[in-house]
Amino acid sequence: MSNNVITAMSLAEVAEKIANKEISSLEATDAALDRIESFGPKLHAVVHCDHEGARKSASKADEDIAFGKVRGPLHGVPLAHKDMYYRAGWVAACGSKILDGFVPEVTSTAIQRLDAAGALDIARLHMVEFAFGPTGHNEVVGTPRNPWNFDHITGGSSSGSGASVAGRLVYGALGSDTGGSIRLPAQCCGLAGIKGTYGLVSRYGAMPLSYSLDHVGPLTRTVKDSALMLQAIAGHDPNDPTTSHREVPNYLDGICDGVKGMRIGVPQNHCYEPVEDPVREALEASLNVYRELGAEVVPLHADSIEAANRFANVVMATEAATYHSKWVRERPEDYGAQTLSRLLPGFYYSATRYIEGLNLRSKILADFCGSVFEKVDMLHAPVIPIEIPRIDEADVGAKPGYMKSIASITHNTRAFNFLGLPTLSVPCGFTPNGLPTGFQLIGRPFDEKTLFRAGHAYERETLWCDKAPVL
Repeated sequence: MSNNVITAMSLAEVAEKIANKEISSLEATDAALDRIESFGPKLHAVVHCDHEGARKSASKADEDIAFGKVRGPLHGVPLAHKDMYYRAGWVAACGSKILDGFVPEVTSTAIQRLDAAGALDIARLHMVEFAFGPTGHNEVVGTPRNPWNFDHITGGSSSGSGASVAGRLVYGALGSDTGGSIRLPAQCCGLAGIKGTYGLVSRYGAMPLSYSLDHVGPLTRTVKDSALMLQAIAGHDPNDPTTSHREVPNYLDGICDGVKGMRIGVPQNHCYEPVEDPVREALEASLNVYRELGAEVVPLHADSIEAANRFANVVMATEAATYHSKWVRERPEDYGAQTLSRLLPGFYYSATRYIEGLNLRSKILADFCGSVFEKVDMLHAPVIPIEIPRIDEADVGAKPGYMKSIASITHNTRAFNFLGLPTLSVPCGFTPNGLPTGFQLIGRPFDEKTLFRAGHAYERETLWCDKAPVL
């Protein structure tokens, strides 16, 4: 089997073939390593790849299978992680100069759990500096390139995760999401990405940006792949007191049951207000698919979503400024201009405004859920409401109007971090500029299972997930 055939498989497909001994973990790993060597530099997606360690781990995985020992559902599958996750003995620079050379002594819970599921962690991936930016821009260590068109943004802050999975360098990657940083690169790069419910996945060993808004999750080629990775990393962790004690369901159980009888809400306020026509057409087409599959599409008003969006900005800026205060005082010159410009406003929000946001969070969530989930099973909304912009249109120093692009990019994502609700990004086609577009499904707290079922149903019907960029 050729390397191109192997790297074209989804995570679920390659995991099954490794388990059934149709291909070896070493074959899958060598195919990924070859892809990283050939296209990693062009995409600027990979900070470091552990070639020797990856091949040794793959050989050990094959040896285990030969003796009937399968560690878990991801046994022998090559994955990678964003450069903000700790792995003992590996550098975790968080895309920055300030932490260049920092080697943690602990391993993040998410990586530990992927290890326990049998996955091979073969590389760490580029990202926006300190995970603070929606476009993928990083003037400190370089900006990753979108595999669909190198002139356009990858989305951020999990830029290297998006580029590496879309570019078929690895089968899945850990990202993080504080204001959209899984869902934005998922849309820009034509991938699935899941931000689970706040408290579902431990943040232990992940560099924080905003403790109240940070979420850990995967970017993958298919919805089923995202379900597999989330299954592996979800669950209570005593090292993260915000994690829930509730039992994690089997996300694959019932994933093929379809959407007949489901009610899918479409917000008539906020989310669709700035949508450009090509994106709107793709979104309408996706809703028509759901109608054809037997779902009912219900227009509604989503209460308090605007308030959630506003307070997300306050909370993120204030908590980020607090975490970075020592470095901003002592080493401001070591930040990139875009990151510093995003950090500084956080020092000027009042304590009363910040506390107000946290105090109102539960009421805003209750208002939102009451207006939405008493009527429907999930919400359908745009991720990015505009066509994916060019890098030179969306970064600091770009032509006038770049702030409008940046504001549009995160207009529909931040609120769901503040609300802490599960949100699944699903690709739904391409706009006239040749770049992917997509939608997000927002569910009740801890109801990721329903989102996976609905996302998988759409994916099976349309097969956008089978499209791949030509590098």
